[in-house]
Amino acid sequence: MAYTTTLLMSEFVTHDVKRFIVEKPAGFNFVPGQGVELAIDNSRWRDQGRPFTPTSLTDDRVLEFIIKRYPKHQGVTQALHDLPPGATLTLSEPFGTIEYKGPGVFIAGGAGITPFIAILRDLARQHKLKHQTLIFSNKTPADIINEKEFRYTLAERCLLTCTQSNVPGYDHQRIDRTFLEHKVADFNQHFYICGPDPFTRAITDALASLGAKSDALVFEQ
Repeated sequence: MAYTTTLLMSEFVTHDVKRFIVEKPAGFNFVPGQGVELAIDNSRWRDQGRPFTPTSLTDDRVLEFIIKRYPKHQGVTQALHDLPPGATLTLSEPFGTIEYKGPGVFIAGGAGITPFIAILRDLARQHKLKHQTLIFSNKTPADIINEKEFRYTLAERCLLTCTQSNVPGYDHQRIDRTFLEHKVADFNQHFYICGPDPFTRAITDALASLGAKSDALVFEQ
């Protein structure tokens, strides 16, 4: 089933990432972490849906999406960033394998943070962030999505690393086996991983080599 919705507003949250607020269609429900196929409802883009994750709470009266643009491609993300309020969009039924299964470590690369935003917001509302940790990798501090929110809600359990910028307040390392061995004390917990495919494969392999159980690794399959 496809849902039709209207873009209410959009605004930048980083230099190349926008948050989009759209009407919540009647009957639309999702589990935090799930994605939808989102398409612009016009003749040029209608058949070019792309997967994006709602980042709002499930009972919010609107839906929020946080979407990075890739201008070199001149594709869907650039077209979304150029949309005016009032534009019509379509949404698929929710899908995906990322959902909350228990306390653990959320590991994200770049825009891969988006499936975790709704999950962490839901846990914050339930006062269940005490045993959650976020490890979030970006190129520079300017690329970090929702940094203030994560630092506020997770405090010292928000670990930010920037691979192309060495500045105070941020680690300057890639997330690899050595990084995880130094930063994670317990590998007998859940690990949530999302980012580009090579990132996800490298992290899951590293975690497995450190003793994490395969059924405790949560990622998009």
